Amino acid sequence: MNRSTWLRWGLSLATALSSAILPAAPPQEKSVILATTTSTQDSGLLDDLLPLFEKQTGYVVKTIAVGSGQAIAMGKRGEADVLLVHSPEAEMALLADGAGIHRRLVMHNDFILVGPPQDPAGIAKHTAQESFQRIAAAKSIFFSRGDNSGTHAQELKLWKAAGIVPEGQSWYQQTGLGMGQTLAIVAEKKAYTLSDRGTYLALQKKLGLFILHEGDPSLRNVYHVIELDPARFPKVNAAGGRAFADFLVSKAGQARIKEFGIATYGSPLFFPDADALEAGAGRR
Repeated sequence: MNRSTWLRWGLSLATALSSAILPAAPPQEKSVILATTTSTQDSGLLDDLLPLFEKQTGYVVKTIAVGSGQAIAMGKRGEADVLLVHSPEAEMALLADGAGIHRRLVMHNDFILVGPPQDPAGIAKHTAQESFQRIAAAKSIFFSRGDNSGTHAQELKLWKAAGIVPEGQSWYQQTGLGMGQTLAIVAEKKAYTLSDRGTYLALQKKLGLFILHEGDPSLRNVYHVIELDPARFPKVNAAGGRAFADFLVSKAGQARIKEFGIATYGSPLFFPDADALEAGAGRR
């Protein structure tokens, strides 16, 4: 073997050894901006998920927790790298607009109607539609988030299905706040509201509110992760957004979601759905 052959062999061996020994290169842009709904923050889910993601990937997530409508509006302006939201119609509009790509099903929980144990409108043991009708008939105070969130959008659908137009009624009040803050006001005023189950369970010991209606098919609450299109928003950290989305639907991410809440509440707060089929929930 001549000298040049020895040199080439030595360089190849050194490259192979360095690849085997050295860890993967850290991401060039470490910061990932996540725009998400307040329910993922208030429930404590993100506090459980993000350290694992950051440890695995080297990214650092900056979370902006607002209503889903506001998070999606941020996505339309390219002000985030990835979205985790639960407002299906608004999500599809984002995709149609061309700002969002790769919408993937992550998990679900459900909405619940909560109120004081006295239940002045007598909504217990009634359907969701009947419950809203009874609240309106009794003129019982109902607090809406009124923030264009996924929860707010679902609430408006339920009023419409009940044949009620609540806006302008003295008993119908809007907080303009996230779920946790709205629940605190509802508890203080002994009123009713629509909540996601995860946030309610995380805060229930402080509230004194009861679940008065649950289990209705119309109350299913589905979350998707959506990346933003780097072709439209060149400054978006597309690699970081994709890494976070991939993590949420990975076996590790889904297992963490499945386990979250069991130790504290005796049941999970969210149910992983990455392997489930849902119309319109696939990759785009």
